[in-house]
Amino acid sequence: MSAVKSDLIKELAKNYPNFLKKDLLKVFDILIYEVQEALRRGERVELREIFSFEPRIQKARISRNPKTNEKVNTPLKKAILFKISKEWASKINEKE
Repeated sequence: MSAVKSDLIKELAKNYPNFLKKDLLKVFDILIYEVQEALRRGERVELREIFSFEPRIQKARISRNPKTNEKVNTPLKKAILFKISKEWASKINEKE
């Protein structure tokens, strides 16, 4: 199941009826923007006991094309490590 922004906003509005949808949407957009900017700056982003994002730099290397066995130069690139907490992972994976 994928999480769609509109579905998340609807769920938040249902759980918090005192907040307007437009305000929840603004807060959500600000949160996503701040996470993106922190990752761009190379900072780790953590929501305690839920998940964390950590930017990693993958070094430039010589790899190979598995189809032709040809050597290919792979440039330096940034990747994001996503790690979910054990508690949330068990909640997601438990069967009903």
